[in-house]
Amino acid sequence: MHLGAHYQRENGCTFTVWAPRAQTVALHIVAPVVQVLPSTPQPMGYWQVTAMVTPDTLYFFQIDGIDRPDPAAQFQPEGVHGPSAVVDHTAHCWQDGAWAGIPLEQMVLYELHVGTFTPEGTFEAVIPRLAHLKDLGITAIEIMPVAQFPGERNWGYDGAHPYAVQHSYGGPEGLKRLVDACHQQGLAVVLDVVYNHLGPEGNYLWGLGTYFTDRYHTPWGSAVNYDQALSDGVRNYFVENALYWLEMFHIDGLRLDAVHTIFDFGACHILEQLAARVDRFSREHNRYCWLIAESDLNDVRVIQPKVQGGYGIHAQWSDDFHHALHSLLTGEQDGYYTDFGSLEALAKAYCDTFVYDWRYSAFRQRYHGSDARALPAAQFVVCIQNHDQVGNRRLGERLSALVSFEALKLAAAAMILSPYLPLLFMGEEYAEPAPFLYFVSHSDPGLVEAVRQGRRDEFAAFYATQAAPDPQAAETFAASKLQWELREQGQHRILLDFYRQLLRLRRETPALAHLSKQQLEVWVTDRVLHLRRWQGDSQVWCLFNFDQQPISLPTPAGCWQRRLDSSDPSWKGTGSRLPLTLTALEPLTVAPLSVAVYVHT
Repeated sequence: MHLGAHYQRENGCTFTVWAPRAQTVALHIVAPVVQVLPSTPQPMGYWQVTAMVTPDTLYFFQIDGIDRPDPAAQFQPEGVHGPSAVVDHTAHCWQDGAWAGIPLEQMVLYELHVGTFTPEGTFEAVIPRLAHLKDLGITAIEIMPVAQFPGERNWGYDGAHPYAVQHSYGGPEGLKRLVDACHQQGLAVVLDVVYNHLGPEGNYLWGLGTYFTDRYHTPWGSAVNYDQALSDGVRNYFVENALYWLEMFHIDGLRLDAVHTIFDFGACHILEQLAARVDRFSREHNRYCWLIAESDLNDVRVIQPKVQGGYGIHAQWSDDFHHALHSLLTGEQDGYYTDFGSLEALAKAYCDTFVYDWRYSAFRQRYHGSDARALPAAQFVVCIQNHDQVGNRRLGERLSALVSFEALKLAAAAMILSPYLPLLFMGEEYAEPAPFLYFVSHSDPGLVEAVRQGRRDEFAAFYATQAAPDPQAAETFAASKLQWELREQGQHRILLDFYRQLLRLRRETPALAHLSKQQLEVWVTDRVLHLRRWQGDSQVWCLFNFDQQPISLPTPAGCWQRRLDSSDPSWKGTGSRLPLTLTALEPLTVAPLSVAVYVHT
């Protein structure tokens, strides 16, 4: 069942809403000509009416006499509380007819927030920057949520209209132009979507009485109703939303926010239903379409095939890699970092993906996780920074504010040379110094104060002595904007070139391009982590020195050619002590906080 306004030009526009408890539903057109048209009840709680209207017509659904924005509104030009607008999805002339997407194992993801990625903060302004990302070695951009949220600045996880594209970013047409431009550059587009909650302001689904349940609770209140009475329309609402992005906007993949807060104890989990529908869409349209889950559970069932008892989601984020590396480099041991901090934990993340695979977690005070060793490396996304890990710090510090330049290079190599899918957070490739803070633009003063208090309380265990910037202040948003001019200056330019070289090595070296945990060996000597990967005749040996002092090691057997050394002066290093070619069994000296890559010849 297509929800919302389905515009068909000469056949008019069919308006459909799911409201099984409503007694009456009417279409209230408010512009250009005011009309009120009764809707006809359909099976299973749906209501429909067809009207001859033009694109951009503004309307409400009048449900039991109360005007509400369309629950499946595709555009909210006046914000979350205003009327919905009819969108003609045939108006955009797509230029990506030959595009078929990219295989999962080829993804190098770049997470960006539209509002702070450029000074303009629009979809259109992203387009001129795509060539820079392509040149860097990025193959897919991952856009933080663009579903309509209150005001003009927000992370996007407070979206109140899951089908509507944020008006301040450029609306539906702006997003289509961006996706089209990405495909012409050979870049895939992953869109972050939120199916576990809606934002507190403008969430008119609450009033319909069927979309949420008090049976389960989430950090945002009552859970979305996926398995209780009258849940069939809720499930259809979100499944159709996923297909809507794939079909109408040519999106290549969806990043599913916090699936651990989706509760469904029915025989067919909503994630399983969603994966099956997306797979069918992918086959029918002969292009790659991916689902990537964020999960806090370390539960392989999320991505295991249905025949193995899983949900069939294609990939998921693996936070253990981030936590293991971050705690090593920063020394932080607060909160969930309590469970990490050793080189052995990082080694386990390389080999087994999950550090906590039904091991006891001191932070959680219980056993946590499942065994992921048998699952393909290409099903896991790893990072050294992302919007959560940066923005959920009270001061929004990026890694560049916490560790040295040498450590930044070490971190980049540890991620990019891993067998997993790397995700870069916008600006990390040139050590952007601006923070990425938490910001909102709510209109309800009570809600604004609640958000402020929530930010003061939520991470008190991490940074109890530091003041948090006001999330409602426009200055907080402005302070989070990227400074693109820095890319060409000093150490920023050197780090950018270092990232580019790492991604080129990953792409052009068979041992690195082949994502396999089976063709990988990891061991630790002193404070050096050794990573050996191979594929056919290609073999790579990487040395990561996490110590503040140089460390001497024996030379391995065979002939090895040095391809990269972060301590080399060309990378503004402290001076390399490693030979270009290794042929004799003599000690090697690895510089402090450095990485070296050798290729077997």
